[in-house]
Amino acid sequence: MPPASAVYSGTKGAVDAITGVLSQELGPRRIRVNAVNPGVVSTEGTQSAGIIGSEFETGAAAKTPLGRIGQPQDIASIVAFLASDDSYWLNGEILFASGGMR
Repeated sequence: MPPASAVYSGTKGAVDAITGVLSQELGPRRIRVNAVNPGVVSTEGTQSAGIIGSEFETGAAAKTPLGRIGQPQDIASIVAFLASDDSYWLNGEILFASGGMR
């Protein structure tokens, strides 16, 4: 993580923890709880923050095994899968949608 990202990193860790707890609490009611942890994605937020077109974006793409940053449709297809019946056996999972960047 880049410097000065402690709060951002902490909130991502909290989402991971809550995902596990809620999956246990709500599973008996057949409510599944999963999380998607995206890598750098070209969004309105990353554009307005100056990330798109910056050295940060170039560096992130270079560190990503698939060689690019994500696009909204990369994340949308994963979320659509999680919302479908095809994912009925997934619960409490954290899916990293990052092109292989960790």
